[in-house]
Amino acid sequence: MVAMRYDISQKTHYEYANNVALSSQLVRLSLVDRPGLSVISQSIDVDPTPTTQRAFLDFFGNENLWLSFLEPHGALIIDTHAVVERDAPPPPDPKDTPAWEEVRAACAENLDPGPDSPAHFLFPSRRVSLDPQITAYAARSFKADRPILEALTELSNRIYTGFDYAPGVTDVASDPREAFDLRKGVCQDFAHVMIAGLRGLGLAAAYISGYLRTRPPPGKKRLQGADAMHAWVAVWCGDEHGWIEIDPTNARYAGNDHIPLAWGRDYVDVAPVKGVIRVSGAHTLKATVDVVELEPKQPLVMPA
Repeated sequence: MVAMRYDISQKTHYEYANNVALSSQLVRLSLVDRPGLSVISQSIDVDPTPTTQRAFLDFFGNENLWLSFLEPHGALIIDTHAVVERDAPPPPDPKDTPAWEEVRAACAENLDPGPDSPAHFLFPSRRVSLDPQITAYAARSFKADRPILEALTELSNRIYTGFDYAPGVTDVASDPREAFDLRKGVCQDFAHVMIAGLRGLGLAAAYISGYLRTRPPPGKKRLQGADAMHAWVAVWCGDEHGWIEIDPTNARYAGNDHIPLAWGRDYVDVAPVKGVIRVSGAHTLKATVDVVELEPKQPLVMPA
């Protein structure tokens, strides 16, 4: 695969029915350098200007921006812009990956406490519980001695063909069982279902949030979820192959069309904006995303 350069922009706009008196927000909308991803330039603009702010990396290496607002405000606008280069490694031949039972045993024996260790991604998390029915559903793809990547590919394909992409039937608080019973949902739901099934089998699975190229190459189909933030799954496939990323919403390996933003155990670990506000009345949220491929000779400069 040829490395790709992208111009990424996102506008997140909260509108409040009444002025917010006080607000504290945790924002995860800044990209960081990762294997296969280089951040060339980046900016984040917030309106109104925060009273205080602090940036830090969390345990999993995601950049967090903590903001507090002590003046009344009727809206909150967060504009992000970045230029990145994506050079995702190609997946191995599925037949060359170890049997999934070997990987399960290696997961159980791994004592590495670091953030990339499979040990952190084996157990229930705040948004992903272990469900016997979802585990049984996943187990149909994991026959005895089957190479793990063959099994993962089949499971991803089954979710893709067996679930309908249907925005609005679930929300960010939905658990995997709700989407599983409906056989409907969006990328977050499909990732959570796949993660729940894999963890039920003793395999390590992580949740990745990020972006998709919004304008496909000529002759290529536009990917589901390309008009918003996207989510997919990383599965630990043993010491030799490490983490391999799979997108069950589109039945494909995550490649240069996928730009990772943050990763963790489930959506809660990577939620783009979360916080506390003091306000009465309702609020609305509108988020727009655009990921545009840059021509090789296009200057890589940030707007003034």
